[in-house]
Amino acid sequence: MDLYTPILVLGAVAAAFAIGSVGIALVVGPRRYNQSKLEAYECGIEPVPELASAHSAGQRFPIKYYLTAMLFIIFDIEIVFLYPWAVAFDNLGLFALVEMLLFMVVVFVAYAYVWRRGGLSWE
Repeated sequence: MDLYTPILVLGAVAAAFAIGSVGIALVVGPRRYNQSKLEAYECGIEPVPELASAHSAGQRFPIKYYLTAMLFIIFDIEIVFLYPWAVAFDNLGLFALVEMLLFMVVVFVAYAYVWRRGGLSWE
């Protein structure tokens, strides 16, 4: 149990900080509500008035938002694989270097494809 005490203390401090920050913001923060603050933030999409009621299902998002999210996830996954590889690079050898280069080439080919098809332009 002595090995886990610092981890438990760190978790308790982190939870106390998170709960304390939210609590202080609720107590001290300003309460100036208006119509624009009560609307959902949709990444720059103007809400349609007839769909803005509380009982509606909402509105459709342009596909470019989903493409951007998918690109973000792809590069996150690349970093998840790249970081442990970089930490253990000395022990892995030439085979791991070639495999990581092939992995990065595949990811960048996909990125170039999306860029060439206009998936990154917001016009």
